[in-house]
Amino acid sequence: MRPFPGQVNWSDMEKSVTLVLDKNDVGQILDALIERAEVWKKTADYLSGGSVDEEFVVEECRDEDEAREIAERYAAIIDSIRNQMISQA
Repeated sequence: MRPFPGQVNWSDMEKSVTLVLDKNDVGQILDALIERAEVWKKTADYLSGGSVDEEFVVEECRDEDEAREIAERYAAIIDSIRNQMISQA
């Protein structure tokens, strides 16, 4: 069964993919991932009853825990990309 748009097929998550990209392109990807991680962190903070200093769109999720898990997943992806860039320097 095909997932809906935005839905993750977890069975595919265990597979590795090798991409060959220009260093600047990887920087752009990292910028976008950092932004997404921040939005999910702010969503978790908001859902925990906290306030935010600026306007942002609260992401749709079950609860604070799911938002934090997603933010942590983004952080892990960011770390993985950064570590790979360091190892290739």
